[in-house]
Order: sequence, then C-alpha cells, then structure tokens
Amino acid sequence: MLKILLPSILLLPSTWLMPKKHLWSTTLSYSLMIAGTSLAWLALPSENGWSFLNCFMASDPISTPLLVLTCWLLPLMILASQNHLMLEPTNRQRTFISLLISLQIFLILAFSATELILFYIMFEATLIPTLLIITRWGNQTERLNAGTYFLFYTLAGSLPLLIALLMMQNSTGTLSFLTLPYLSSIPTHDWAHKFWWTACLLAFLVKMPLYGAHLWLPKAHVEAPIAGSMVLAAVLLKLGGYGMIRILVIFAPSTKELSYPFIILALWGVVMTGSICLRQTDLKALIAYSSVSHMGLVAAAILIQTPWAFTGALVLMIAHGLTSSALFCLANTNYERSHSRTMLLVRGLQTLLPLTALWWFTATLANLALPPLPNLMGELMIITSLFNWSMWTLVLTGLGMTITAGYSLYMFLTSQRGPLPSHLISWDPSHSREHLLLTMHLVPLLLLILKPELLWGWNAC
Repeated sequence: MLKILLPSILLLPSTWLMPKKHLWSTTLSYSLMIAGTSLAWLALPSENGWSFLNCFMASDPISTPLLVLTCWLLPLMILASQNHLMLEPTNRQRTFISLLISLQIFLILAFSATELILFYIMFEATLIPTLLIITRWGNQTERLNAGTYFLFYTLAGSLPLLIALLMMQNSTGTLSFLTLPYLSSIPTHDWAHKFWWTACLLAFLVKMPLYGAHLWLPKAHVEAPIAGSMVLAAVLLKLGGYGMIRILVIFAPSTKELSYPFIILALWGVVMTGSICLRQTDLKALIAYSSVSHMGLVAAAILIQTPWAFTGALVLMIAHGLTSSALFCLANTNYERSHSRTMLLVRGLQTLLPLTALWWFTATLANLALPPLPNLMGELMIITSLFNWSMWTLVLTGLGMTITAGYSLYMFLTSQRGPLPSHLISWDPSHSREHLLLTMHLVPLLLLILKPELLWGWNAC
C-alpha cells in the first residue's frame, strides 16, 4: 500500500519544486507511473480476505477496484485540465495540481482504512480540496453558491455519523472493520438503535446522493471545472456506496425493515431524475442528473444486502465512474470551443469532429448499458436482486432503464446530429490530448468485458 501512497505524497513537493516548463508533463508522467503500478493490486489473490494488512490500512476485493480507479483518475484529470489552465499564473497552476494530488491521497486513505474513524476523517477531508476546486476554478459566479450547497449538505449529513461512531466506540470498544462484523454486543431492537442506524447511513446517502438529498450535485457539477466534475462523478460519489457496504454489514440484523423507505425513495429517484434529464437543456446538468439516477440503483442494491446485489453495485460503480467521467470530458471539449453548455446552441458537431462523434457514441452506449459492457452487467445484477426482493420493483427499474435509454439517445442526437447552427463560423480541430484522454477512459471499460471478475468483490470468493 505504501508503494502507492508514498509516491503520491512525494508528488506534492515535486509539483512545487520543478521548473515551470516541465510542470504538466512531469506530473502527468509521474501520476501515470503511479496509476500503472496500482494495477498490480488487481493481480493479487485477495479473494480470501484482506491484503496489505497493517495497523491502519488494508485492501480487499471491494476496496481494490475503487483504489485502482482513484489512482487511474489523477493523470486523466491533469490531462483534461491542461488546456484551460495554461494561461494562468504558475503558482495557481501548481496549487490546482496540488489539490488534485491531495484528493488522491485522501481517497486512497479512505478506501484502504481499516478503522471507521480514519475512514470518517478522510471522508470529510475530501471536502476541502473539492470545495476549493469548485469555488476557485469554477466557470460562473454561481460557483460560490454551488460550493456552499456542497459543503453544508455533506456536513449536515456527516455530523450524525460522527456522533454514531463515538457511541459505537463507547459500546463496543472498537471501530475496526476487521472485528465489528463479528461482535454481538450491538443492540438490534430498541428505538435508539433505529436512530443510530439512520445516523450512520445518512452521511453516505447524502454523498451518493439519494433522491431528495441530491440538490447539491447538479449545482456542483455545473459550476466545477472539468477536473472537479470528473473526480465528483468518478470517485467521490462512490465514497457513499463504499461506506454503506461497510456499515450495513455491522448492522445486518436490523437493516431489513428500516431500509424499505430508502429503497423505495432510491428507485423513485431513478425514474424522477431520468425524467428531468429528458427535458434538460444544459449538457453538464443532464450528465449530473444521470449520475443521480445510476447511484439510485446502487443505493437500492446495497440496502438489499445480498451478495448478488453487492456485486452488481460494485460493478456499476466502477463502470459508471469511467463512463460519466468520459461524458464530462466530452462536454468539456464542446465548452472549451463554444463557451456554452446549452445543447441546442451547439449541435450537429459530427460533421466538424467525426472522431469525437465516435467517442460520444461509445460513451452514450455505455451510459445506456449496451451489452456486453460492464454497465449492463451491473444493472442486470441489481435488477435481478431487486426483483427477487419484490416483484413490484420491476416496474420502477424497467421504467428507469427505458428513460435512461431515451435521454442518452437524446443527448447524442442533439449534440452530434442535425444541421450545423449558422453562428458556428470557426471551430478548433480536436487535439491528440483529447483523444488520448477519452481512450484512457473507454478502453479500460471495454477491456473489463474480457475479465469482469476483477470487479466481483465478495462474490469472487
């Protein structure tokens, strides 16, 4: 674990000490080396439990794919941000890259933590770099409002979790992920325990986000720069799902009845946010609302608590992380040239950028879960688990998948097909940097078709 964590920490002083002309190329190559080294985690035979176990950190089949996704995302964020930051002062460029690196460090510590309190501290620590990225490098004046929404929604959900963790430490004597599932001293029937359960889950449901607590997400996505949108969609939302998987194992006996309203709300959110996407005019807002829809499926699956549902949730989290990040990169290529996110003003781009249209097509098909992509594998596992839990969930999940296909095709057809608007007089050609960025998003997604057991989590046992 330290083979990845220490180079990531040492990348911070390197960013401030290297000459300006080598800043972007060196940080990119260094972070690519870290990402390449992290792939070795996937090759280790960790099906029987924990690997790299020490006093504070370890990895297991659930955290390993998320750790690799975190390391893989840093070079992609650096690559995507290079163009619009090149004209800024050098110190601002260094600060921006340092914030991205610190995000990676916090996320590695969060996903590899074996103590609940360390996980909580890192869970909260990711707020600071994300907030600075949104408020300092956002595009519009609304970025301060979006940062406030993001901060206070997450903090309001997280404070009950801190109190619940302190109570748990007091009653059980430990907060270790390794021992908590085997303790029988946690009460399961009184009303205080029901509030305890809700307090533990509330922070993660807000982070995912559950429909009803999702208003911070579209604002944060729309106002954030491209790197902020990528890390929010690809990794930070997955912190909520990962925390739910870890916590629910501890509260297993009492989850059954208490989770009913949250499962219904999550599935209702899939339909409602999909319907919002169908009439959305802002391209980044559409992709943001589609993230809420997909995360609703993940939340419902985790709350059912079967191995099949956990597997589907993990597969969909990884597949959605790569797909939504690629879609935000594509939206950013349009925005950098047109300076508009309105879909009707920037359409018919297939005639101008035919290769970029191919990337749009691939990412759109991944978003609507075309077979045999991992997105479909995750959604089918989740829908099967939900159907076994209750037949009536088939209505909401089927409707949600139909709407997802509808808004994905609407997004592709509106942005790529049709006649060019008359105001698009000049348009910069696409760069090899952008094609490399999208290749590094979508090729791993396609390669996972060949070896899906890398994402199976506990079901790999």
